[in-house]
This record gives sequence, structure tokens and C-alpha cells, in this order.
Amino acid sequence: MVNADAAMYHAKKQGRNGYCFFEHGMNANVHLQMQMQQNLRQAVSRNELVLHYQPKFVAPDGPMTGLEALLRWQSPDHGFLSPDRFLPLAESSGLIVPIGNWVIEEACRQMKVWYDQGHQEWSVAVNLSAVQLEHHSLVDVVREALRKHSLDPSHLVLEITETTAMCNAETSLTVLNKLSDLGVSISIDDFGTGYSSLLYLKRLPANELKIDRGFITELAQDNDDEAIIQAIIALGKTLDMRIVAEGVETAEQQALLTQLGCNTLQGYLLARPAPPEALLEKIAHMTQRTESALVT
Repeated sequence: MVNADAAMYHAKKQGRNGYCFFEHGMNANVHLQMQMQQNLRQAVSRNELVLHYQPKFVAPDGPMTGLEALLRWQSPDHGFLSPDRFLPLAESSGLIVPIGNWVIEEACRQMKVWYDQGHQEWSVAVNLSAVQLEHHSLVDVVREALRKHSLDPSHLVLEITETTAMCNAETSLTVLNKLSDLGVSISIDDFGTGYSSLLYLKRLPANELKIDRGFITELAQDNDDEAIIQAIIALGKTLDMRIVAEGVETAEQQALLTQLGCNTLQGYLLARPAPPEALLEKIAHMTQRTESALVT
């Protein structure tokens, strides 16, 4: 069983829809994975999980309209880990459900704090995995988190990838309609990388399309990405959706995406992810800098 697990982790590391035969050199990796999985089981109860937040801005440079919650793990054994280091393990082990539930509640709690501080125009976005979307408790978890923290549903955005939405389209449609009925917003993330049926896309209760960062990276280099982005924006606006571009890292990308018609921009050029306590200081500094530029 240990050897089979080693081969499985190795196959997953190489990408989906593949397989590997066991080799003795894989043992070290599987033991590390098993140790991380055991530690991850206790991460929530030990308060090792934290959320950082990346601001989203009305194009081209503000004001700020919301934030995306990004999970981090402060592991005593493995250090400060980004999601790509542990979320695949959480999904394969089923731990993504309790961890995802914690993220939803913590994001709602923090959004309520910001709301009470006067930021009524903000919303917080939380990413949902395919495992969460298929879990029977998801709608109740979201409803309870909103109730517990007295947060209006309009301040919560649930992001699902295009691939996740299309994986089991009819089931996804049922769950997403129930979530939409609660009053939360639905965002289709990484749009343009999957194989959506436009028939299902039209039926999804989504309010927002997020253009995959892969199209943004080489946007100003005279290739086909601009045409693809134009098509995505036209499709989204036809369906009455907001258009968000993530991964904005240069002023050229910022200007072109604004010109093409994106409503909201997100990326390192505008603001990097930060913990809540550092975020308000950063936003205050950015606001002062903008106001100074206007005066000048």
C-alpha cells in the first residue's frame, strides 16, 4: 500500500490523467507526503492556517472593490507554505472539505470586521474546489457562516474554476443555483482554459468571469492573447457579467486591459497578497499616494 501511494503521488506530481509504476526512489517522497498529510489534519485545530488577501481594483487603478482570500499554512515542520504545496494533498485526502469550511467562515468573519470599519463597498472572494462543490454540506456551511457573522450575502463571492463547473455540469448547476439563491455572487475563475459548453455557461448563475492569468502574461507582445481576451470580454458582457483580469504585473497590461473593457484588475502591479493587519496600512498608503498625485 505504501508503494502504491508512492506511485500515486508521483503520478499526480506529473499531472492529471496519468499513471506511474513504483520505483524504490519514490519512497522518500511518499513518506514526506504522509507526514505532511498527518500534520495537515491538525492544522486547523492548531491555528496554523491563515488567510492572506489580495485586493481587486476598479480598472485601471481604483478604488478598491474587494479582495480574494488566499490560504497559507504556517507549518512548524515545513515552514510557511503556499497553496500549491499542500492543496493537492488536501484534495486527494478529503481534508479539503474541513479546511475549505474554515476558509469560508474565516473570510466571512474578516469581511464583517472590515464592514464594521466602514468598508461597506468591499466583498471577499473565496475559492471552491471540485471536492467542496460536490460535498452535500456546502450550501449549509455557507449559510451558517453568513448567519454566524451577520454578513450580508452580497459581500461574499464564491470562485470556481471553469473546469470545476463543467466537470459534473448538472450537479454543479444545482449546487450553484442554491448558493446563488442565498444571495452570494458566483465567479468563474481561470476562464478560457477549459472546455465550456456555452449552453451550460449561459445557465450558470454566475455574476463574474475571471480571465486566466496565462492570457495576461504575454498580452503586450503582439500575439493572439489580445483577441482571446476581447472575445472573453464580449461573451461575458453579453451574459451581463463583470470581467476581472488577474495576474496584472505591468503598466502596459493595466492600460490595455482597461482599454479592452475589463471592469476589475488584480495583480502584483496593484497590490500583493497580505495578512489583514498589514493590508489596511498598505491601502492607506496607496490612497495617500493617489491623492498626492491628484493634487500635484
